[in-house]
Order: sequence, then C-alpha cells, then structure tokens
Amino acid sequence: MKPSEKHPVMETFLDQFASSTFGRSRSGSIQVNVCISCDKPAISFKDTLSAKEYSISGLCQNCQDDVFGI
Repeated sequence: MKPSEKHPVMETFLDQFASSTFGRSRSGSIQVNVCISCDKPAISFKDTLSAKEYSISGLCQNCQDDVFGI
C-alpha cells in the first residue's frame, strides 16, 4: 500500500516519531503492509475507511479497533 501524502516536514516527523516509539518508520511499514504497532501483516480491513486509516496511521485492523475503541 502507499502511505498517504503529507508535507515533507510532517512525513519526517511522523517517521522519526514512529521509529523512536515502535522501532520502525510509518511510511516503510505501510509500503510493506506491516502494522507499525504489532508488526503483523496489515492486509485485511473491514471497510474502505479502515484501509484509508491504515495508509494514514500504519495501524492494522486489530490495532485500529484497540486504539479507537471499536
């Protein structure tokens, strides 16, 4: 999947934050379809909105459900 487009400064910030928090970059994880949080494959989503959220946050469906309380 392709990460959502962001301003280069924001992209750098998010990748640095993710690297220090999760040990991997947000954009790199999204490009190889791996969850930034749990490191499991992120290939199945319950709807298009959840798939779009993955391109923004890098969170798989299970981690999205945990974070957003669904």
